[in-house]
Amino acid sequence: MDADNATTPWRFAQCFGDKGDVEDITEADIISTVEFDHTGDYLATGDKGGRVVLFERNEQKRGCEYKFYTEFQSHEPEFDYLKSLEIEEKINRIKWCKRQNAAHFLLSTNDKTIKLWKVFDKQIKVVAENNHSDGYPSGGTGPSQTPLRLPRMTTHDSITAAVPRKVYANAHAYHINSISVNSDGETYVSADDLRINLWNLNISDQSFNIVDIKPVNMEELTEVITAAEFHPVHCNLFMYSSSKGTIKLADMRDSALCDQHSKLFEEEEDPTQKSFFSEIISSISDVKFSKDGRYILSRDYLTLKIWDINMENKPVKTINIHDHLRQKLCDLYENDCIFDKFECTFSGDGSQVLTGSYHNYFRIYDVNGENDLHASWHPRENTIAIAATNNLFLYSTLS
Repeated sequence: MDADNATTPWRFAQCFGDKGDVEDITEADIISTVEFDHTGDYLATGDKGGRVVLFERNEQKRGCEYKFYTEFQSHEPEFDYLKSLEIEEKINRIKWCKRQNAAHFLLSTNDKTIKLWKVFDKQIKVVAENNHSDGYPSGGTGPSQTPLRLPRMTTHDSITAAVPRKVYANAHAYHINSISVNSDGETYVSADDLRINLWNLNISDQSFNIVDIKPVNMEELTEVITAAEFHPVHCNLFMYSSSKGTIKLADMRDSALCDQHSKLFEEEEDPTQKSFFSEIISSISDVKFSKDGRYILSRDYLTLKIWDINMENKPVKTINIHDHLRQKLCDLYENDCIFDKFECTFSGDGSQVLTGSYHNYFRIYDVNGENDLHASWHPRENTIAIAATNNLFLYSTLS
């Protein structure tokens, strides 16, 4: 862990998972996504085996501590017979819906299919009292016989159940890389390499294509969509990033198809720094809005950038993450490491940012001052959940 310029002392809080040798880790157990809910009282992880595991805050303990809540199989491996392709069960993204009642609702997606899960506490009732087998003779009743009583049900046990309420399938020809729930609580977007679809949470058999960058001739393809997210306050705004290093802000009020963006966030490259690798390392792997929607955080291979939504021509802050790798881009290209993707996120109050790095390191930076690591920041306090291989680590500033 590196906490560059971050004044608050961070400490290890908790770990879930088997901390054995890397060679002993089963591929299916490797965590692929982590997400806090809106309150921070619940935490979800998804893994390469298609499972979703939920944790809840342990209120009986001081400070930051979570306990196991429930686990369910979200996705199974499938086979696309038309394209002769295997569809992995790996969970790419999990997003919580805002809680409306005692039940929890969350979206999970693999490469092709999105599911809406309802997680709730279910009481199991059993027959506790009846006298229907108290030796009544067959035929007739007599005055001496005890009247038949109706069976009485009592609660035997309580379990946490998970049921798929909706399955949103067959809408993406390419791998889904992002899902984002709208602030209106009724709709969400899903993005793949070339298209972004708008869904109503209650309608699973129909979606609206709002962005389509697929060229008529695929040989003319020059960029792909890498991530998409709704604005946290304005339900008509969303953004999406591309492999060309651009971020586009779109307004759904402008037109049904949002190919014409409202704003384009792009930094002009210094011509003296241009090289064969420029476009590869400028590809944005993740974008996030700050909680108030004023700032955008983007992550490419070597840098973190913070953009003001009102200033498109350059970021307000650029943080170099892997500067020592700039001289080794040729080697990284040879072993494909240059294509590795890293996530990023704002803290709940927007004062700090977090991103992953190699060797299971994560870095925290003040806004004002591992390989394939997945992370989520508690929305209301300085607690972060980090996934590295099959382990879930919690770090906190709470004592």
